[in-house]
Amino acid sequence: MTAPLVVQKYGGSSLASAERIRSVAARIAGSRALGEDLVVVVSAMGDTTDELLDLAAAVTDEPDPREMDVLLATGEHQSATLLSMALHALGVPAISLTGAQAGITTDGRYGRARIANIEPRRVRHEVTAGKVVIVAGFQGRSGVGTSDEGHDLAETTTLGRGGSDTTAVALAAALGADRCQIFTDVTGIHSADPRIVPAARHLPVIGYEEMLELAHQGAQVMQVRAVELAWVNGVVIEVLSSFVDAPGTLIKEDPDVEQRNKVRGLAHDRNVAKVTLVAVPDRPGVARSVFDPLAEAGINIDMIVQNVGHDGQTDLSFTVPRVELALARRVLEPVVSALEARELTTDPSVAKVSIVGAGLHNAPGYAARMFGTLADAGVNIEMISTSEVRITCMIAEADLETALGALHGAFELETPDPVDAAAVG
Repeated sequence: MTAPLVVQKYGGSSLASAERIRSVAARIAGSRALGEDLVVVVSAMGDTTDELLDLAAAVTDEPDPREMDVLLATGEHQSATLLSMALHALGVPAISLTGAQAGITTDGRYGRARIANIEPRRVRHEVTAGKVVIVAGFQGRSGVGTSDEGHDLAETTTLGRGGSDTTAVALAAALGADRCQIFTDVTGIHSADPRIVPAARHLPVIGYEEMLELAHQGAQVMQVRAVELAWVNGVVIEVLSSFVDAPGTLIKEDPDVEQRNKVRGLAHDRNVAKVTLVAVPDRPGVARSVFDPLAEAGINIDMIVQNVGHDGQTDLSFTVPRVELALARRVLEPVVSALEARELTTDPSVAKVSIVGAGLHNAPGYAARMFGTLADAGVNIEMISTSEVRITCMIAEADLETALGALHGAFELETPDPVDAAAVG
């Protein structure tokens, strides 16, 4: 009988010290003792990535993108080798591999590469040889081939923040793993951030679509691209705590979604800023004039609202990541001048709050309840955006905790879902 193959991923907080690395090694040894074949993906230890970024910034204001990726990849190399050593000390055969050695190829975009292919021959060979394979996450190599002289021209590339989650899910898909376990510092997915809403309830199961919306709207437990990959490839993800033994959350197709409460959870995002172009000409082509240069600058646009035009003019508002606000201003100032708009205003003191649940679009009353709850709590709504599984409001950041607490209570998210309760019972 073939042993089950499990891909595990451990985040930076789980590997932040030698003691925690030994603890993770002991957990892996326990899984190994149960007869599981294991491929383990690791992030950089603790704040290593931020420390490397700070070091690069201390050397130069404009670090070369190629060299930056080579530098940042070393954080995961460090974690992988140390964890492999800790397993050796426990008598568990193990080997550490870089992303390139694990067969992960990417496109050539430094700092935000996407996985193009995985050919895990080396990984399979080492698993068959009886080893736990430790793969450095967050990285791969661009498949650019060789020069005319036969030199290898492949480059190290990194996948961006949260890229180790993506590595783990992609490997699980390529290997046909039985499970993909994401070990982090929380006990699974909750109905809201328990650090802000103490009554937040643990969710034993959540569908891919709902998890994807929660991640898009600011829930930081899972990375968006990892959820997308899992959904497309049918990989079941289990989110678990690496610090306590407690039930986690399964992210998978949910056959009971129609029987569950419509609102499954709340998400929030503080990394947002509002941009408004006041009194722009109300004519065809203006939106393109605004958003084309933002796209060329690599700035992500989220919520967009255009007011009804009056006297040939209108106001155009949208949101950008707060960290990209200064760049957005620089890009838009010449655009505002060329369009002869009245002014450009920005507001970094805003936040987004969302209710998420499959079927919200077809269920009457939820939008009204959300807006009424915020009104009763004295929270003003500045912008509104919706999808089939989400309603999002932009509010003042100072009102965020009030809004989350009020919405969690209004939709009774602290109460166990009947479907979950029946399953537990």
